[in-house]
Amino acid sequence: MMQKRKVQLFLLHFAGGSRYSFDFLKEYLQYEVEFIPLELPGRGKRFGETLVKDKEAAIQDYCQQIRTLRNSQPYIIYGHSMGATLGISVAYEMQQKGDTPEALIVSGNSGPGTLPVDNEGNEIPKKTRYLMSTPDFKNELIELGGAPEEVLNNKEIFDFFEPILRADFEILEKGTDFVEKDILINIPIHALMGTEEKTAHQVTNWQRFTTEKIQYSIEKGNHFFIHEHAKKLSEIILAHTRVSIL
Repeated sequence: MMQKRKVQLFLLHFAGGSRYSFDFLKEYLQYEVEFIPLELPGRGKRFGETLVKDKEAAIQDYCQQIRTLRNSQPYIIYGHSMGATLGISVAYEMQQKGDTPEALIVSGNSGPGTLPVDNEGNEIPKKTRYLMSTPDFKNELIELGGAPEEVLNNKEIFDFFEPILRADFEILEKGTDFVEKDILINIPIHALMGTEEKTAHQVTNWQRFTTEKIQYSIEKGNHFFIHEHAKKLSEIILAHTRVSIL
């Protein structure tokens, strides 16, 4: 009997995350795909490495990890929040190198180049959270959701995570250039966002980055809605892997 081919799934974490951030998806995916959560330096198994604070360095780090782990099977990239922003560039870089992923799945992100709007429809200026005072920084984390109370309320734990979080936000917020504006990939993009996210209505912005028609959905919840919709997210991922092995 021919052994079923497993598509490789590379997962890119959110700001402050690590390779362990996607453990909640394992029960749905680990037997169906080669489940490969990646992480940037300075956290998880790479804690002893220097934090990256530059977007291009983060992109190249992810690309190098993927190239090292690639085999002959098709692969998919999934990224949440920061992972989605970096994911479009990683997919493009891999395409440029002749090893294009089969699909890019993104969540908690309306794509590069969008800004939230206020109640009057005016764009809210880009924030520089990595430069905020600690109290303001904590308030931002509370607004985003997903940061456990034991992290926010325990000084020792917060002091440990704060540099990691600030480095990740610096990757996203430093500078004013829209570096992804010329990216165009030749693969499907499937985007998911939470109903409470301020840019959820701009989710179709992802269409500008692909020659294929995007798929998208808005699910109930905040920026970390994925934890309440793990089964549906996994089903979407698996749908793309099944197409990949036909």
